[in-house]
Amino acid sequence: MTIENLPALAGETGLQVLRAMLRGRSVLSGLSAMHRALGSPFQITLPAFRPVILVGPESNRRLLVTDRDQFLWRNEADPVTHLLRRGVLVEDGTSHDRLRAIMDPSLQRGQVKKQIDSMWHYTGRTIERWIDGSTKDMLVEMRKAALLILMGSLFGEDIEGDINSIWAPILKSIAFISPGAWIVWPGIPRPGYRSYLDALDKYLYSLIAKRRSEGAQSDDLLSVLINSPDMDDHLVRDQLLTMVIAGHDTSTAVLAWALYLLGSHPEVMDNARKEIDTALSSSDRPPSYEELQNLEYLDAVIKETLRLYPPIHIGSRLTAEDVELQGYVIPRGTRVMYSIYLAHRDPAYWSEPDMFIPERFLRENAARRPPLTYVPFGGGPRNCIGAAFSQIEAKIVLARILQRFELELTQENVHAHMGATLEPRPGVNMRVNCRPQRRTGGL
Repeated sequence: MTIENLPALAGETGLQVLRAMLRGRSVLSGLSAMHRALGSPFQITLPAFRPVILVGPESNRRLLVTDRDQFLWRNEADPVTHLLRRGVLVEDGTSHDRLRAIMDPSLQRGQVKKQIDSMWHYTGRTIERWIDGSTKDMLVEMRKAALLILMGSLFGEDIEGDINSIWAPILKSIAFISPGAWIVWPGIPRPGYRSYLDALDKYLYSLIAKRRSEGAQSDDLLSVLINSPDMDDHLVRDQLLTMVIAGHDTSTAVLAWALYLLGSHPEVMDNARKEIDTALSSSDRPPSYEELQNLEYLDAVIKETLRLYPPIHIGSRLTAEDVELQGYVIPRGTRVMYSIYLAHRDPAYWSEPDMFIPERFLRENAARRPPLTYVPFGGGPRNCIGAAFSQIEAKIVLARILQRFELELTQENVHAHMGATLEPRPGVNMRVNCRPQRRTGGL
């Protein structure tokens, strides 16, 4: 069958989807309704946006592993390509492989272990300003922490003094690549971005020039990039911006969602805190990697957060050639999207799929599921390059916060917003109270 035969919205199905979107205040609610009504694959049929949507482990296997060469990451029409230029995230073939080979060693678990002290330190720099009894928006606070950690750990740059000047350019860059009217009307004028994007470029090029003048002697990612043959300043900039935007924004989302879910489930927060108090010998020094490994319940909390609210909730590709998918011939140049969000909530593989149940990820409760049912970091050879960094970072940040503070969620009506990542809107407001036994402890 041809692509024209794919299930698509029509009549009563369209009305069901519209009602679901209005009730849930989210496009995700509409996608869920489409999946329930149409199965997989199905097609969205807007005038200039007609992607094929896939859901499930078999589709994930084909796109991410067995037939990955039939699908391209790079789409010249998308803003993310305009922003990242030749960043590893939007390259294909040998260009991607060469960049990944350069960057991978700095992001492997063995190297990330060396950054635990830095992650602990920059978390402390964020929370030391929290006043006992005050209310903080954790979406904002976790963005600060994620930026400080990424820049300090991977680039060897303490940016606390610069964060006010780069905050707006970073947020504007994230907005630039977020879903919007450009999806339906490609080429629509998008005023208001250029000066912010230029300011962020100027800042990154200044970091590159500074490191080149210093000799780039360290083993952090910035120095590794600078010392690599054939990496000019522009190509280094593209990788730095890829990590700044993709790396810190995904960490921001998972940390904010984790705190929201902990605040919504006080019994889970109590269990996590008890484990942290037992497993970590001190709140006054960084934990060892071995101590972090003992935080099994916190690890389950993070995994369940990633299941419910994967920061990258959908993957987008272009067919490099005519491709057969589940009996349909998809022409070359068609946008194909696989929904991580829908796969993670598929009742065929997850019991009570919309419920927050960290215990499902504890080893004694682990269920047998098909490979690639759970893909918060993608899968196959092009799985997320920062997966190890993100997982260790999340444990350190959450553990340090729960060591120091009692948290009370004060924000109601939080919903998932489809930006560059899936983030909680309008925010995650929480009252922070110093734990009595820790009031005099060091940060």
